[in-house]
Amino acid sequence: MNKKILVLPGDGIGVEVCDAALPVFDLLDLPVDLAFGDIGWECWKTGGDPVPQRTWDQIAQSDAVLLGAITSKPKAAAEAELPPHLQGQQHKFVSPVIQLRQKLGLYANVRPASNIKGEGVPFRLAVIRENTEGLYAGYDYRGIPAPLRELVSHPNLDVYGPDEASCTLRLQTRFGLERLFRFAFEHAVAQGFDKVTFADKPNVMRESGAFAKEILEQISADYPGVTHEIHNVDAIALWLVRRPESFGVIVAENMFGDILSDLAGGVMGGLGLAPSGNYGDHGAYFEPVHGSAPKMAGLGRGSPAAMFLSIAMTLEYLGFQAEADLITTSLTDCVRQPGARTYDLGGTATTLEFAARILNQIETRSARLATV
Repeated sequence: MNKKILVLPGDGIGVEVCDAALPVFDLLDLPVDLAFGDIGWECWKTGGDPVPQRTWDQIAQSDAVLLGAITSKPKAAAEAELPPHLQGQQHKFVSPVIQLRQKLGLYANVRPASNIKGEGVPFRLAVIRENTEGLYAGYDYRGIPAPLRELVSHPNLDVYGPDEASCTLRLQTRFGLERLFRFAFEHAVAQGFDKVTFADKPNVMRESGAFAKEILEQISADYPGVTHEIHNVDAIALWLVRRPESFGVIVAENMFGDILSDLAGGVMGGLGLAPSGNYGDHGAYFEPVHGSAPKMAGLGRGSPAAMFLSIAMTLEYLGFQAEADLITTSLTDCVRQPGARTYDLGGTATTLEFAARILNQIETRSARLATV
């Protein structure tokens, strides 16, 4: 039976990189059926819901989801772009990526990085970010809520009072950390890494840091072939820049992982090269991490590289490892040809030109493999 992939192009250059990269499915001639759905800013502007119910229905019928890019705007700007009859009706814009991660239980965000440009010391690593807890769990308040005022005390609060402050809570549960750490070790084993590094700040966040350390050490006992370590997140940021080859899997709570994964993309060569996968126990979705880049939309300057690599991650998830490897190696060949690069990598190729070179390389490599 064919695998079903739902493609959600989304906004801005998301549509362009999808159009450029999706022909790879026809080229590879896989038992895969593509369906297309709506998500993002245009859905919000027309209906007050960036993820319509019809899209959730499509997701439920799919084996994996491939997302282009999403535009998000601040609260006031989002309200202003609603049609008049929907304004003032308590419509709340919640980022579609947050909705996908939370409603589908996709707790692990995986961001692989490597020296795909072939410059400097070879490295290959993955940053795994927890998606549902941490500082992004949603406990973010303007003013100190009344139930917290007995717990939250600080001399600075005495100047203007608790209403002229903000408060964000970092939530970490045993359930969330156990499944995150187990996923990290399983990923290390599956991808051939021999080390898991937990990025935290235990010297400052002593109680939550000690809590996470206890759980990490319990889980690590089930993986004797993989070493583990805990380092301060700021130190890991420094070492990522100076010595990325010293890492295998880096795992972190939501905000720390968000920052480190973008940094890893920068070390890799830029977000135009950075794919990602969001995994849960019963589903996954994949996306390039460069965002919708509204100012670049329609200019043909967005790199399709991250979308090709996200497709490769999708195919790997669905069991098509050989084809995933073919995409990755072909794209690497093209990235290492300076004249073939898009502008973000110092070249002049358009989105479609670079995609065509990648597709041609895939076809050439595939033909070679067929004669071996």
